[in-house]
Amino acid sequence: MAEPTLLVLNADPPPRLGRLTGKVRVEYADEETLAARLPEADVLLVWDFASDAVRLAWPGEGPRPRWVHTPSAGVDRVLCPELAVSDTVVTNARGIFEQPIAEYVAALVLAMAKDLPVTLELQRRHEWRHREGLAVAGSRAVVVGAGPIGRAVAGALRALGATTAVVGRQARPGIHGEQDLDPLLARADWVVCAAPLTQATAGMFDARRFGLMQPSTRFVNVGRGPLVVEADLLDALHKRWIAGAALDVFESEPLAPDSPVWDAPGLIVSPHMSGDTVGWRDRLSEQFVGMYELWAAGEPLPNVVDKKRGYVPMHDHSPD
Repeated sequence: MAEPTLLVLNADPPPRLGRLTGKVRVEYADEETLAARLPEADVLLVWDFASDAVRLAWPGEGPRPRWVHTPSAGVDRVLCPELAVSDTVVTNARGIFEQPIAEYVAALVLAMAKDLPVTLELQRRHEWRHREGLAVAGSRAVVVGAGPIGRAVAGALRALGATTAVVGRQARPGIHGEQDLDPLLARADWVVCAAPLTQATAGMFDARRFGLMQPSTRFVNVGRGPLVVEADLLDALHKRWIAGAALDVFESEPLAPDSPVWDAPGLIVSPHMSGDTVGWRDRLSEQFVGMYELWAAGEPLPNVVDKKRGYVPMHDHSPD
């Protein structure tokens, strides 16, 4: 029986697949060759998970991979209508990024509460200026997104002493539904967006939602850039509708050098790095190899995406 073919998209640096030697034929493709190579592949590993090539190249009819894995939390760059209606299984890297992102959000909240950006700037200028920081303990936080990342973020904020509410698509024990979001925003000191990008969530943080927030509220986005209408956020910052914000994801990446986002008042900008800690690519490789061994043995795969919803459901019968 012929070895299955594993097609890897844009592997630089390549994944560590040594344990699969002799078990699978590994081929490589880039954005230009992907469409021609897809029909011959049994499995597609989207190692360049920031690429839109899969959406553009996915075949509507005929042979196609039986399984697509993206080593990222979000699957919005992979899913297209043709893939969504096919029988191809899609999986993601759930379990890799949750804790690093939660730590990053906690760091951002503390940095804004203690005014660390200004402290560093004053140090650079050799200027001694005493200020007062904010107490995180006793403050109120709202985390939008009830998946593993959102729940990990909520746990980190609770550990800092913040009273934290989590908002998901539908209410269930311990989770608020969409209908609770607006009133929660109106009382929040911290709003963290960790939702998946779907048709329903795109642009969910717009001028209306920023207008609901208090002048003392600070906003963080570690989900996907298009969840936020950037122009509306910048307007809210300039008009002081909210006190500050931190973005790790953007409508267009990389952020252009002349983007007005860089210079918005009270905004911390980071280059989509909240989930990336030393050794993260090795952990992604190890996760995929383990999943491939399950697939080859005919065992059920973990982290299977509900292609209609656009994310991995928490439980088989979960409403979220």
